Amino acid sequence: MIIFIGSDHVGYLLKEKIKDFLSKEQYEVEDLGPFDLEPEDDFPDYSKKVCYKILTTLDSKGILICGSGQGMAISANKFGGIRAALCWSQISAKQARKHLDSNVLCLGADFISEKKAFRIISTWLKTPFLNKERYIRRIKKIQGD
Repeated sequence: MIIFIGSDHVGYLLKEKIKDFLSKEQYEVEDLGPFDLEPEDDFPDYSKKVCYKILTTLDSKGILICGSGQGMAISANKFGGIRAALCWSQISAKQARKHLDSNVLCLGADFISEKKAFRIISTWLKTPFLNKERYIRRIKKIQGD
């Protein structure tokens, strides 16, 4: 699996730490920016890059980081086929995967520590989708099917 990652300026430092963490955990990671701390950048630009990559790459997931995580989640969920979940705990990450088959994890750098982010990410990546009829039905309704 490949993990595409992006952030805005507020999430930049956490993104850099997450890349190191994921590499140590033996995940393939592709950073889609920003590549420098740029205080004037806009989070939708990076959300768009990550979502396009996920939609065109088999066996991939995404992680998006901004100040609250809200902006990235709203932006990412504008793309058909993306199920972005803003997670603030391991429990919310587990539910996002088990019941919603989320393919994008959004994090708020202003509200979680580096260690907590790592725990959330690990839980999210290791939790399988339950693939039960009721969850499939709900995902289809979300997608407008």
